[in-house]
Amino acid sequence: MSRITPLILATALFMENMDSTVIATSLAAIAVDIGTDPISLKLALTAYLVALAIFIPISSWMADRFGSRNVFRAAMAVFVLGSIACAMADSLLAFVGARFLQGMGGALMTPVARLVLVRSTPRHDLVNAMAWLTIPGLIGPIVGPPFGGFLTTYFSWHWIFLINVPIGILGIALVSKFLPDTVRVAPRAIDFKGFGLAAPAFALFAFGTSVVSLPALPPMVGVVATIVGVLMAFLYARHALNTDNPLFDLRLLRFPFFRSAVVAGTFFRLGQGATPFLFPLMLQLIFGYTPFESGMITFAGAIGAITAKFVANAIFVRMGFRMTLTLATAISAAGLLAMGLYTPQTAVLLIIGVLVFVGFWQSMFWTGSNAFVFADIEDKDAGQANVISQVSTQLSIALGVALGGGMLEASTALRGGELVLADFHFAFMVLAAVCLISTVMFFRLPKNAGHQLTHAGGAH
Repeated sequence: MSRITPLILATALFMENMDSTVIATSLAAIAVDIGTDPISLKLALTAYLVALAIFIPISSWMADRFGSRNVFRAAMAVFVLGSIACAMADSLLAFVGARFLQGMGGALMTPVARLVLVRSTPRHDLVNAMAWLTIPGLIGPIVGPPFGGFLTTYFSWHWIFLINVPIGILGIALVSKFLPDTVRVAPRAIDFKGFGLAAPAFALFAFGTSVVSLPALPPMVGVVATIVGVLMAFLYARHALNTDNPLFDLRLLRFPFFRSAVVAGTFFRLGQGATPFLFPLMLQLIFGYTPFESGMITFAGAIGAITAKFVANAIFVRMGFRMTLTLATAISAAGLLAMGLYTPQTAVLLIIGVLVFVGFWQSMFWTGSNAFVFADIEDKDAGQANVISQVSTQLSIALGVALGGGMLEASTALRGGELVLADFHFAFMVLAAVCLISTVMFFRLPKNAGHQLTHAGGAH
C-alpha cells in the first residue's frame, strides 16, 4: 500500500490536532491581549466544537457532490483563513467567530480524509492505512503544548495560528499533485429537513455539554441547550427512519459490527474524553507540578501511542479485532483506575511507565475502531458510515469532558469545601467504570469479527 495518500491526508489532522492543543496553553496570553478573561475565552473552544457538530453531517454529501479532492482542498483553505482570522482577532466576539470558521474547515477535513482513504484502500489494508493516517495526528498534540508555549513566550500568541498558513499551503499543494480526483457519479440528494433538525441538535448538544462543565455561562444555559438538543435529535431520528435518503442513515445501525463500533466506541470515549483536562489538572492543583512538568509527564502517553502505529496491523492480524479491542479498552479502563489511585507520593517513573503502556493500547483502539466501523459496510454506504461515526466521536468526547467535570464538581459539592485529591479519585473511578462497558460489548463480538480487514480477499 502506498503510504503517500494517508500521509498527505494526515497533514490536515496534524494541523487540526496541533491547533487544538496549542490554544489551551496560550489562553491566558490571548485573554490579556484581547481584553477578556480566560474563562470567557473557553467559549472559543466551544465555538469550534459547535462548528464541527453542524458541518460534519454534510461532509459526505459534499465529497460526493463536488469530489473528495476539491472538498478537502477547500476545507484546508477555510481552516487556514480561520487561522489568519484568529491571529488578527482583537475582541472576544472576533476570536469566537474566527474559531467557528476554523471549525468549519476542520469539520470537513477529517471526515473527508477518512472517506478518501476508505474508498482508495482495499479492505484488508485498511488497518495499516488508518495507522499511517493517524501518526501525524498524534504528533500534533505532542509538539503542540511545548511549541505553543515557546511561541507565546518568546514571540507572541499570534504565531500559534500563523504557523498553520505554510502547513496548509503545503498540504493543498500535495493534495493537488498526488491525490486522485474522485467524483461520485450520482450523489445522494441532500436531506434539507434532516439537516435543519440534525445540525442544531448536535450544535446545541455540543454547546450545552461544554457550557455545563465550563463556568463561562450560567449552568442552566447549558442544561436547557442540552435538553433542546436531545429533543431535536429525537425528532431527527423519527424523520430519518421514514425518509428514503436521510442526511445520515440510522438504518446502518442494523449492521452488527458497525453498531458495535459506534455504541461501544461511544462508551470508551465517554470514559476517556475528560482525561486530557482532568489528569493535568490533578498533577498541577494537587501534586504541585508546574504546567511544563505535568506536560512532560502526560507526554509519555503519546510515546506509547506512536509506537503502537508501527505494529498495529501485525497485532490485529495475529489477535483479531475482538481480542485486540477487548484488551485495548480493558487496559485503558485500568489506566483510568490507576489515575484514581495516584497520590503525590507515587513515583513519577511509575506514572510515566503506566502512561506509555496505556497509551500504546489506547492507540490500538483508535486504529482498530476507525477501521472496524467499515467491517460490514459496503462501499456505497461508506460515506454514511463515516459521517455517523465522526459525529458520534465528537459528541461522545464532548459529553465525556462534561461527565468528568461534572463528577469532579459533584464530589466537591457532596463533601463540601475545597477541591481535594479524593474528588479527582472519585471522577476517575466513575470514568473507568463507564469505559469498562465498551470492554464487555467488544468481548461479545464473534471471534472472527472484522476478519476481512486484515486478510486479503476480503470485500472492498
